[in-house]
Amino acid sequence: MQFRLVALAAITLVAAMPSQAQVTVPSDSLSTGVSAGKFRKVYDPGIGEEKNWYINDHCFIRGADGTWHMYGITHAEPLNPMDEKHFAHASAKKLTQEPWQKHPFALSWSPEDQERHLWAPYVLEHKGTYYMYYCAGGPKNSEYRIHLAISKDLKKWTRHPENPMLIDGFDARDPMVVRVGDKWVMYYTANSEPTGGNHVVAFVTSDDLVHWHNKGVAFTDPTTGTFGGPTESPFVVRRGPYWYLFIGPREGYNGTDVFRSKDPFRWDISQKVGHIPSHAAEVIRDTDGKWYVSRAGWGEGGLYLAPMMWNDGQDDAETSMPPPKKRR
Repeated sequence: MQFRLVALAAITLVAAMPSQAQVTVPSDSLSTGVSAGKFRKVYDPGIGEEKNWYINDHCFIRGADGTWHMYGITHAEPLNPMDEKHFAHASAKKLTQEPWQKHPFALSWSPEDQERHLWAPYVLEHKGTYYMYYCAGGPKNSEYRIHLAISKDLKKWTRHPENPMLIDGFDARDPMVVRVGDKWVMYYTANSEPTGGNHVVAFVTSDDLVHWHNKGVAFTDPTTGTFGGPTESPFVVRRGPYWYLFIGPREGYNGTDVFRSKDPFRWDISQKVGHIPSHAAEVIRDTDGKWYVSRAGWGEGGLYLAPMMWNDGQDDAETSMPPPKKRR
């Protein structure tokens, strides 16, 4: 019953979330912003199951052999966020192939490691090692833990002995890591205070991908609350002098807003430059240089991809996401 109440509260909060449409946006912002084409389903987690399953927050990584991998929250319908205790794993030889191949769970919760559930994985590669950051829950909503697991082959994952990487609230979750100058920066969704307040995108920095310090706030939304909120699933991309921040759900469950700034540690709500009809959007770049954006979520039936257009006149701009190297 407790799980049902939490799930119902989550749906109610999303449905009641104030629209961002009333925010004043410069008239030329959206014309130089971000848009997406048609979404196509590439993976159905319910294949081979007795019930329909969903994918929620997820990530993509291309392995050394050229194979694409997807990891994400998964669970049988109907939604039950507090019982999401496994990470889905699917792979594909080509990013846009339909369908992706289903694999056994990549990782399952570990109560011995003080994990309450598994949410929102993000994977990156550095010097031949793959780092998976994820939300493991916590004893209190104000003390949520972000954990790290590492792998050499994208198949076997081992929890890092120095977990947790950080503890924060309310429900600190949805980590995403990018290189900024000589530092690694982890963005995640939280609140202005661990017990509640404004929904924010917070960040911490690291020299070694293990020890994280110097917490700051990169984006503050005018809305307040606790569970859920419009600053989830942060994803950051640099193009030329600009840094783009993707967050949601905004203007409904399937809604991601895009903000642009020249400062990777500060975005303002007036800097909106795009809106994509996607929940838990991830940005992906294929080997041919083309950009894509994903969509998933409760009741969505799986994982979707759509071509993404920047519309900012920077087709040859240096970016934090160069296309993956092609493999022979």
